[in-house]
Formats: sequence, structure tokens, C-alpha cells
Amino acid sequence: MKQFSYTVMLILAGLQVLAQRPPAISSPDVHADHRITFRYFSRTASKVTLSGEFLSAPVKMVKDTSGIWSVTVPPVTPDIYPYSFWVDSVQIADPNNTYIFANERFKRSIVDVPGDKPLVHSLQSVPHGKISYEYYHSETLGSIRTLLVYTPPGFNPNGKMKYPVLYLIHGGSDTEETWTKVGRANLIADNLIAQNKAVSMIIVMPYGNVRPKPMADFTADVINDIIPFIEANYPVIRESKGRAVAGFSVGGGQTLNIGLTNPDKFAYVCSYAPYTGTDEFKKNFSTWSPDAAAMNKQLKLFTISVGTEDFLYESVKQNIAMFNEKKLKLVPFIVPGGHTWMNCKLFLANSLPQLFK
Repeated sequence: MKQFSYTVMLILAGLQVLAQRPPAISSPDVHADHRITFRYFSRTASKVTLSGEFLSAPVKMVKDTSGIWSVTVPPVTPDIYPYSFWVDSVQIADPNNTYIFANERFKRSIVDVPGDKPLVHSLQSVPHGKISYEYYHSETLGSIRTLLVYTPPGFNPNGKMKYPVLYLIHGGSDTEETWTKVGRANLIADNLIAQNKAVSMIIVMPYGNVRPKPMADFTADVINDIIPFIEANYPVIRESKGRAVAGFSVGGGQTLNIGLTNPDKFAYVCSYAPYTGTDEFKKNFSTWSPDAAAMNKQLKLFTISVGTEDFLYESVKQNIAMFNEKKLKLVPFIVPGGHTWMNCKLFLANSLPQLFK
């Protein structure tokens, strides 16, 4: 009798565990017509909303009798989009989606809406490069730091070919992984190289946040530590004609600081929606009097990109006007859209074919 009672207790305990276990759900589901269904499980939440850069405003999700909250949004323009759930006013990433936005502040997931034809950032049947995680010692910062290195298809570290290098910087709260995990810089490069629209190049993606050190120290880190590390370990061109620097948002401001104050180091400077409200930028450019003729001869490409709905649009326009006033040869690239990684991919895809030609 005791054994029977013990068995019944085990069965009841097992049933209780199963009852507490969330059901297996799929989220997000991208439909053939580009609608997307999102799902989230919670029996206790009182309100769940979906927020995403494909929406003009958050939308409410509806709970069924099993505790699954869901919503299907109308057709979305093909691209890669960040999104998140707000559960009783707490932002969370989608727990059923392993594709997470690489960011130190926002908790977001990513949904990939493929196009009817392959997009420039999509995984295509072309030769692919390799992404390597590297560690380097920064004398500037007194620490061991990380960076990512993209090497192009057919890369031979022991061959005779010397490769040009693009130093590509992420946004303010992003990480060294954001340009690959969200911006898909590696796939954009793969596809453009395969189409003979871009030359084979190495892309170096450093971690741009140096806090608690002053953020301006990142410029010295790039010049004094990162570039020497790459040149000591990869077969690269060691002249300005073989170096480019580009970046988004805070990284776009860092790009201007790094590239324009070291014109002997970079022949290509590509700034994407730059945030320039920093002490470093003010120090460098408030009373700046460049030798415009010499810089225009040195710089093979100086471009600033921004979207017309970007919250930085007005300040970017002011910076463009300032550089024009300094008589620098600047190529603006202005498109619709906001301060988003959708535009970031567009900016990069526009820049790569112009580099190292």
C-alpha cells in the first residue's frame, strides 16, 4: 500500500512538472506573403505587446486559453529587423528565437524576412569568406581586447597577395559582433566580391567601447595597437591606399575622428549616420583648419551617409555643411529611413564597391 501511494505521488509530481512546462511554440514564423506571426508563452502576464522596427507603433498580442500570446503583422518589406516583446512593461527578447541582436543595452531578437530575389545581405550560393575571433594586447588601454576579422574567399595567409583592409566600427551600445550578426557585413562582402562589384578585402571589426577609459582613447587604440596587430599577423597593404575606416552612429563619429585626424593612414573614410556630440569631435573639429588641397589629394573617398528620418539627420547635415565649408571633397549618401541597421546594411553595400579601386 505504501509503495502504491509513493507511485501515485511520483505520477502526480510528474504531471505537475509537465503542467508547468511551457508548450513548444514557434516564433517568429515568416509567411510566404511576408506576413509574420510572433508567439510568446505566459499564463501570468496581464499584457504583452510586440515592438519592432517594421512597425510604426507597438501592437498588442492576444492570449489564448493555453497561455500563448500571438499576433500576425501585415506583410513586411524584406529585410532583417530587430524586435522585442514587452511583458507587463518589461522588455525581453523572444525566448523562442536564437537569433539575438548583439547589443549591450537593448534586449532584442532579429527576424529575417527574405526577398523574392536574394538581397545583398542574404546567404547565397557563392564562395564565402571566414570570420575569425582574435585577441590583441592594447598598450593604449592596458588590456587584452577582442576583434573580429573577415578574410575573403580564397584568402591565403602565406600567399603573395597583399590585401586592403577596412576597419569597420559598430554603434554605441553594440559589440564587435553586431556588424556580422545584425549587419551581415561578411555576407554583403561575399556577395559583392562574387559579383565583381567589390575587391577582395579584409574587414576588421573591433570593439569600440573602451570604458572606463576615455572614449577618445579608442582612436589611439586603433592607430597604435589594432593596425599594428593586423599588419603583423595578416598579409595586408601597409599604405594609406590599402586602408579604409567606416562606422555607424557613435562608430560613425569615431570614424571621422580616426580617419580625418590621421589622413596619412586612411585613403577611404566612410561615416554612417555619425553621432558627433562628443568632446573628442569638438576638440578635433571646432577650430579645425585642414589643408584641404592636400587632404583631397590623399583621400580617395570621403562619404557621409544618413537617412532622412534619422534622429541625427539635422546634425549630420550640419556636419556635411561644415566639411563642405572646409573645402573637403565630400560625397553625401542620403536615403529614406531612420537610425537603423537596415540602413546600415545599405550604407555598407554602397561603400564596398567604391573601396580600393
